[in-house]
Amino acid sequence: MSFPSDLEIARAVTPRPIIDIARDLGIEDSELELYGPTKAKVTLDAITRLEADRPRGKYVVVTAITPTPLGEGKSTTTVGLAQGLNRLGHKASVNIRQPSLGPVFGIKGGAAGGGYSQVIPMEDFNLHLTGDVHAIGAAHNLAAAFLDNSLHHKNPLGIDPHGVLWPRVMDISDRALRHVVIGLGGRADGVPRETEFVITVASEVMAVLALATDLFDLRARLARIVLATRTDGTAVTAEDLGVAGSMTVLLRDAIKPNLLQTLEGGPAFVHCGPFGNIAHGNNSIIADRLALVTNEIVCTEAGFGADMGAEKFFDIKCRASGLAPDAAVVVATVRALKMHGGVGKIVAGKPLDPALLEENVEATRLGGQNLAKQIENVTMFGIPAVVAINAFPTDTPAEVEAIREVALAAGARDAVVATHFADGGAGATELAEAVWAAANDGSAQFQLLYPDEMPLAEKIVTIATRVYGADGVEFLPAARKSLKQFEDLGYGQLPICMAKSQYSLSHDGALKNRPTGFTVPIREVRLSAGAGFVTPLCGEMRTMPGLPSRPGGERIDIDADGNIVGLF
Repeated sequence: MSFPSDLEIARAVTPRPIIDIARDLGIEDSELELYGPTKAKVTLDAITRLEADRPRGKYVVVTAITPTPLGEGKSTTTVGLAQGLNRLGHKASVNIRQPSLGPVFGIKGGAAGGGYSQVIPMEDFNLHLTGDVHAIGAAHNLAAAFLDNSLHHKNPLGIDPHGVLWPRVMDISDRALRHVVIGLGGRADGVPRETEFVITVASEVMAVLALATDLFDLRARLARIVLATRTDGTAVTAEDLGVAGSMTVLLRDAIKPNLLQTLEGGPAFVHCGPFGNIAHGNNSIIADRLALVTNEIVCTEAGFGADMGAEKFFDIKCRASGLAPDAAVVVATVRALKMHGGVGKIVAGKPLDPALLEENVEATRLGGQNLAKQIENVTMFGIPAVVAINAFPTDTPAEVEAIREVALAAGARDAVVATHFADGGAGATELAEAVWAAANDGSAQFQLLYPDEMPLAEKIVTIATRVYGADGVEFLPAARKSLKQFEDLGYGQLPICMAKSQYSLSHDGALKNRPTGFTVPIREVRLSAGAGFVTPLCGEMRTMPGLPSRPGGERIDIDADGNIVGLF
């Protein structure tokens, strides 16, 4: 009998009333805003009340090796780990991001976990949930409309039409909108100019919402967003344009974290979804704060490998929140390490290369160099690392043992096989025991990679050399000019949010395993003053995905009873 689909597994479970899960956490009924019986928003007043008299739980970030296009099961592991911890009697929450509709209807599919380690209701999680992404898109596009309206009405702010920095957004993958011309049709239809659309989750507004600590911090961050420059080079902010207040109003409900549940009835906070290869790739500070005062331990996920989402979790999110993590989990798979070891090729949407299904201990051990570097990328922040070997049926004991040996030699606290995809929380109890021990032994000595006062260029070089293993950085003239401009404008204290390929430790996605002897080129640098970081671009980065030749949305439909089908 074939293994059931994620949707079939999710539908086979009768969810607990979300109000019961909230009560278990100590959230009062008046602090809950219901969106039906199985999902709700939690008011910010609840966080304020609970933080006043409750201790903070342990804080665990789940990251990974450099992933293949198929991913290595990081979301699934995060959910399975929380389920395993709850099975052991530890009050645990899973905190993850909400997916974009673009990948859901494109090639990736859902992001609620998988198999018997999922967040439910699965359909709601992957689709509109409580409408947060739409609110973010509306706030972003409102600023874009105000900007073009100001240009149309005699440009009172002196905006340079070639200095407009703010695109428009849409949460559907659509390559035809990457480069567009607007304002055509005559004087009444606006000022003609070139612009672009990016996917909503790549919006700075999304990154701002994830890093805001309360409604007033959100308002202040939105006000600081730089939308354009004047002809004299000075910044035009959302506050200058008079739109920051309206943007805040549109996000007044979106700032409240969403409460859902795992397949096994444990709490799951789902809030925000910034891109991990462009933005910081982590869920919201607000959701983590709420989870930490309602649980003994919180499992959150950082996008892509430890060189990407985890570095940004430490250097951007923790810097903003003041919260220090207690442990980290690095997810690895045999198939990915074999690929990094030079065997086979993995292409999303195509059958797995047969070579990756055959035992190859040598390739696994060779590819383990990538795992070793990602463990190093965690421990350099003073955080103990536990490796989760996300098991597949074709893995062999010799391959698994090779991973364990590499992980322990690289400084991991433990390396544990987990079968949570097939077995749910029961398949993650050994992992849960190892993570609980690491988070509670007091060994965490969290430290940031660089201080605020370090010059921006030095921060970039520090990340490239220490985290990626580069020999150095090549700053193109445009990048150097921007860095000087940002420092002159007073933004030199901001942290760095590197935008690069998620498929390599380097800037080049074709360089697998643990590449050496490379120099990272920085072609341009962008300012996200509202989110509070500076973004260097390493090579060409896509902010609007395209659909594949056979989009996943072709499978999605409703059946004769009106139920959703085809969502994976």
